[in-house]
Amino acid sequence: MTTTVDIAPELLAELRSFRLAKRSSKGAALVAKINKAQLRIEKEDVFDSITPEDLEEELPEHSPRFVVLSMELRHEDGRISYPLVLIHWAPVSSSMELSTLYASAVSMFSAHADVGKVIDVREGGLTTSMLAERLGVRR
Repeated sequence: MTTTVDIAPELLAELRSFRLAKRSSKGAALVAKINKAQLRIEKEDVFDSITPEDLEEELPEHSPRFVVLSMELRHEDGRISYPLVLIHWAPVSSSMELSTLYASAVSMFSAHADVGKVIDVREGGLTTSMLAERLGVRR
């Protein structure tokens, strides 16, 4: 399988430790971006205690990103889960070239991130309730 971009080895190690880390009840996120000059996905930032709403404030308004998110979800029956999801942040105001580059790399990155679900967010806001709905959790 040929890919348009590679993943930085440091990011692979970071993804492994992120998956295994203990979490606060708020949630955690690892944000990655594509270095266009090197065609390589690199870590941009890590947030240890953040809500989806706060995370949206940290993401660029006009540029795509990959976000590996772990957040607390409370189910109707009282169970609590901490799903690991990949958010493909793709604002509609992003350039077509960048949007295409990220779209071509999302399945490869999700395989390396070892996440259960990929959620595309183009517009409408990143919220806990939207993510819960997309993950099939009734609140």
